[in-house]
This record gives sequence, C-alpha cells and structure tokens, in this order.
Amino acid sequence: MAKDVNYGDMHFALKNGINMPAVGLGTFRLSNQELMFQTIDYALSAGYRLFDTAADFGNEKLMREAFKQLLPKHGLTREELFITTKLSSHSKGGKLISKAFERSLENLGLDYIDMYLIHFPGPPNSDTRSTKNEALRAETWMAISKLYDESKVHAIGVSNFTLRHLMQLTEVMAIGPMVNQIEWHPYYYQLEMLQYCCEHNIRLQAYCSFGGLSRGNNALMEDPVVNNIAKAYDTTSAQVLLAWALQRGIAVIPKSTSLAHLKENRNINFRLSEKDVNALDALSIKNKKYAWDPTGIA
Repeated sequence: MAKDVNYGDMHFALKNGINMPAVGLGTFRLSNQELMFQTIDYALSAGYRLFDTAADFGNEKLMREAFKQLLPKHGLTREELFITTKLSSHSKGGKLISKAFERSLENLGLDYIDMYLIHFPGPPNSDTRSTKNEALRAETWMAISKLYDESKVHAIGVSNFTLRHLMQLTEVMAIGPMVNQIEWHPYYYQLEMLQYCCEHNIRLQAYCSFGGLSRGNNALMEDPVVNNIAKAYDTTSAQVLLAWALQRGIAVIPKSTSLAHLKENRNINFRLSEKDVNALDALSIKNKKYAWDPTGIA
C-alpha cells in the first residue's frame, strides 16, 4: 500500500487559481444549534477548513453562530475558511438572485462567500419539459457571474447539473462553472462527466460518497468488494470510498457528527492500486442513485 500523501491536507486548484480544500464537511440535516456547534467544533479541531451549506438546508444562521464562537477558540480567522453555500431553486432569475445572495451573506454573517453554487438545474416540481428551464439557468448564471465580477464571491459553480445542463452553460457563457457538485460513488457515477469536466477545467465535488448511508441505506458501505479492499489496506470502508474519488481529483464533502469519523474521513493517507480502483469502478453495474435525480429537467 502506497502512503505518500494525506488528501485531507491537500487543496485542489480551480480554474481561476483559487485553492479549494480537497476534503470538506457537508452540513445537510444539521438542523439545530447544539449539533451544529458541536460538529463544527469537532471539525475545526480535526483540521477541516471547508464547510458546505445551502439556503435550502435552512442552517446558514446556525453556522454563523457556531463560527462566531469557535473561530476565536481555535485561533482561526475567517480568511482561513472556505465557505460554500448555494442558491435555492426557488430564487432563480433577475432580482431574486441578488436578494437571495444578500440573505445568505447576512445569515452567514460574512462579507463574501468563497464559493456560490446554483443548487439545482430547475425546481424539482417544475415542468421538466419547459424550455424556460434552460433560459432561466442562463439568466441565473449571468447573475451569479456578476457577483463573481464584483468580488462578492471567490468562485462560482453549479450543483446537480447533468452533462447536458453543464454543456449548455460552458458553450455559451464567457465565464464557465468552476465546480459541479454532484452525487458520486461507486454505485452511481459518470466517467463521461469526469472527462468533460477535466477537458473544461471544471472541478467535480462529490456528495453522497457513502451512497445512501445518510438515508439509512448501508448497501454500499457494507458491499463485500468495498469491505475486502478496506481490510487489505487496514482502513475503513468510508476511507476507501473517499480515496476512490480523491485519486481522480474529485473533491469530497462527507458529513459526520462524530469526532472519530470526522478524523477518519480526513485521514486519507493511502492510494488504491489500479486493480482495486477497477474493482470499485465495476460496482457501477448496481446503478443506484440515492439523491434527487435532475436528468428529467429540460
């Protein structure tokens, strides 16, 4: 087993030169102040500096209060953090975007956002066949780009965009997405998406790295292929799944509220062999998606 670097200490460069931590903390479903405070306290002590939230998560204010107390405790400054939040699918188009952004800034208690993403290519309950979706994405992206031009955000991108959605933006916009945050794990991934993003210098960032674990489905974490590889490397299944993504240059934002698991998820100090990567790749035959599916959005 090759031990040459800890991915938890690495940064991945975005196309504009901004360095983004390779491993961050997802905060989906951290919905009360006590849990948010404790989790961020643990995460900061474990070395995490990237924290991912969203307007739709409803916890931006909780994050603000946690950082207000915890940055002094850990001897850190705002500039040492990388904060990502996302535009709600209900705030697309025109003046709504500016208001939504300012609301997130206020909720988080920040002067700028490190990375701002369009959360979805369209509302989940929208008319999926409507051509208005494509036009609205373009209008929304232009507004996001303006925020970037005004230095209110340091990086911009999208989330849950399919290859088709991504191509529509990158082929017509002067400033293309710097990141696409999507579901990515051995049961569900698209190499053509990775290839396209590499060709256009778009960084992929994975969520649901452990499959359906956060939804009570342990199938991927308990898969014999994953478990056997973990035993061979004397690591955990979680670390194997994170390494599988990180070795391809895909950033990860696993969620945990346990100090032990937070440390474990950031301690990826090994590389999988080509044979083991291929074995994990082969699990795509399961074709199991756990999060919302955006493929039907026109």
